[in-house]
Amino acid sequence: MAEAYLKKYGGEKFHVESAGLESGKLNPFAVRVMMEEGIDISNNPTQLADDLVHDNRSFDFVITVCDEASAERCPIFPGKHTKLHWSFADPSSYKGSDEEKLNFTRGVRDEIRSAIKKFLMEMNYSR
Repeated sequence: MAEAYLKKYGGEKFHVESAGLESGKLNPFAVRVMMEEGIDISNNPTQLADDLVHDNRSFDFVITVCDEASAERCPIFPGKHTKLHWSFADPSSYKGSDEEKLNFTRGVRDEIRSAIKKFLMEMNYSR
């Protein structure tokens, strides 16, 4: 979700890549709540953060968006960059009915959107 919002609001100023700590597929609730915003992430590829590290890619910013418990598992990216950590609950770990999961994911989506907008304002950049 963060990748999609940074692409939407940051435009061409940023080359954005998203990666997770574990392989898998996109959370269907995340896909649904982003579609509510008119953003289709259903075909976004998934990749592992470790793969980005091993490819020796360089970044100006590394922004982690996992909860505090998972943050300790984030790999260390080589090179000089600004590292930011924004702690958000993991929607895939939420237990409840489908409607409760959807509502929870909406809340996380809204928090991520706000964080992206704040980040861009602090950089004096908005689209």
